[in-house]
Amino acid sequence: MTAYDNAKQAFADWGVDTENALSALQGIAISIHCWQGDDVVGFETRRGSSGGGIQATGNHPGRARTPDELRADLEFSCAQIPGKHRLNLHACYMDTSEAPDRDAIEYRHFEPWVDWAKAQGMGLDFNPTFFAHEKADDNLTLSHPDAGIRDFWIEHGKRSREIAARMGDALGTAAVNNIWVPDGSKDNPVGRIEARRRLEASLDAICGDPLDKTRMLDAVESKLFGIGVEAMTVGSHEFYLGYAIRRQIALCLDMGHFHPTENIADKLSAVALSVDDILLHVSRPMRWDSDHVILLDDSILAMAQELVFGELLGRTRIGLDFFDATISRTAAWVIGVRNMQKALLRALLLPQARLKAAEDKLDYTTRLVLTEELKDLPYATVWAEFCARCEVPEGAKLVSALAQYQSSVAGRG
Repeated sequence: MTAYDNAKQAFADWGVDTENALSALQGIAISIHCWQGDDVVGFETRRGSSGGGIQATGNHPGRARTPDELRADLEFSCAQIPGKHRLNLHACYMDTSEAPDRDAIEYRHFEPWVDWAKAQGMGLDFNPTFFAHEKADDNLTLSHPDAGIRDFWIEHGKRSREIAARMGDALGTAAVNNIWVPDGSKDNPVGRIEARRRLEASLDAICGDPLDKTRMLDAVESKLFGIGVEAMTVGSHEFYLGYAIRRQIALCLDMGHFHPTENIADKLSAVALSVDDILLHVSRPMRWDSDHVILLDDSILAMAQELVFGELLGRTRIGLDFFDATISRTAAWVIGVRNMQKALLRALLLPQARLKAAEDKLDYTTRLVLTEELKDLPYATVWAEFCARCEVPEGAKLVSALAQYQSSVAGRG
């Protein structure tokens, strides 16, 4: 018997079919964020001073400087990750010789990405870019008191939404168009509701035209605070939760956009009772929204278990959102996606019915004993089987592949 055969039997003894778990994992696509590959710089020729509280720290060699370099890095990374996944593009990553301002972007500026995604067999997701622009330097965009600035960003939002819908058409899989804005106040405002009314009206102007959800899925993303908006964030969790419910659109939960003591696994089931579609941005905050590469830690494991046990996978899009310029950017992608997959696999390999039965009987002793004993099962062997079936490296071979590729791109200036 092989190591996998032994592991398969070990899980069968607990009433778990590893083949069912592997089949389920094969069907889960993770949306890989383009901005890890170049430190959230993008490919525009114009930039403002505002980063919207977004900052990639470090100067590790090998940053992608062009769309072609970024695509090459993505192709290598995807070859180290089992399964088929998606790419999440920000609007500032257009691939064109033109220099359109944000309110003039068009689908044709992103067609090279669509052609590439089609060749790779990947779906695309999209994000309007409401930061790193002179018209965002006040840390206000869709909620700005100046109607002209609001109109500029509304037009950008409308065009981004149309671009996402056309991407969905071209690739045959609905693109998520996720709206996050950096709007807020560094010090205590004398009033908050006016800014939130302006944000609501701007969002209505962007999303007012209903589009087929088979082409494009609207999503809105909250944040607790950011650099320069420590006192008040206009688009708070409560604001966007209410907005998503009223407008029947997806709600994005970013793991780094809440207080460190808050648990996204807990929020999933709570919001799932009121919104049909959920978008996850999986990140690892360290004291604040610092966007570290995700680990296979308790927070990720708990979130994956809630997705599986709550039967939420069919309603949830999973994407990553971190950017670390102190390490190999391709390694960051590979580690992050694989850890998300490992967490999902562990959840899929748990004897769900048995655990729920103990909880339903209020038998917390049995629940605790089961939970702890299950930690000793050979999850790693099942993961190694998944990698082998998908023909991707694991263990020492993965370490070697990542090191070799980093050496090949380290000379980028």
